[in-house]
Amino acid sequence: MSCAMRSLVEDDDRYLKSFQLFLERSSEHKCMQDFIHGTLPDILASIGEGKAHLNMMGVGSGAGEIDLEMFSQLHLKHPAVTVDNQVVEPSAQQLHLYKVLVSQKPNLDYIKFTWNKMTATEFEKHWRENHLTKKMDFIHMIQMLYYVKDPGATVTFYQSLLDRNGKLLVILVSDESGWGKLWRTFRTQLCNTEISQCVTTGDIKAYLDSKTTSYQSYKLPSQMDITECFTEGDQRGELLLDFLTEVLDFSSTAPPELKRGVLDLLMTPDCSKEVDGRVIFNNTLEVLVVDPLQ
Repeated sequence: MSCAMRSLVEDDDRYLKSFQLFLERSSEHKCMQDFIHGTLPDILASIGEGKAHLNMMGVGSGAGEIDLEMFSQLHLKHPAVTVDNQVVEPSAQQLHLYKVLVSQKPNLDYIKFTWNKMTATEFEKHWRENHLTKKMDFIHMIQMLYYVKDPGATVTFYQSLLDRNGKLLVILVSDESGWGKLWRTFRTQLCNTEISQCVTTGDIKAYLDSKTTSYQSYKLPSQMDITECFTEGDQRGELLLDFLTEVLDFSSTAPPELKRGVLDLLMTPDCSKEVDGRVIFNNTLEVLVVDPLQ
């Protein structure tokens, strides 16, 4: 990444604003909810079989909406089970929102929440330094492997925490999405070298295949309206461009040729399609459900 350009993750407020707009403009949470209600219950049924208590963990849980959706499905499958839930989330704002959500939600007394204001890497260090040995029945890492230095090593560490029938659920953008094309084209100009950032499920599957690790995969078709990105000076468009490129104030800090190249690519069929005069970006996600280390 050019030194004049800074990573969006360096500004928590702007990141959260752009993320919120992304959620409003995309079908991301809708496609995840479809998966949680349609496919996840069978996966949760297999991990809880015969157990009265489950150890679960969310790594990069954000404000907790998706976590609580998962718990509602788990509770339907295993109404008598109690849960110890480790929440790993570095953003104080997001953790606060999660705690507020829990306080407002009835019937969660079967879950004990442990709050860890840490990155995935800090939590791994904490786990190792304290020689913790607890095994996990279910760990999920949703849209967070972009923010670690070595996604493969991170997957392997959290996979090593799984109990015999445990599962690690990873959700990232698909290699076939517009993100995949954008990152393949502009990886060197856009990607922050301190974190992986430009990673898709294609990268994680290649890593798991190299380790002969078994996993299942599920595509989650999703899209995002990015029409305002092409209106110079539009505030929402600039926030969305920041989110797409993961660059803080991309419009004003990117070299003109890079900005032009990104906008031109976003308009191509590799990334987007035009629907009723709107530019709709291919935001397709993929879920990987990874088995324990053998």
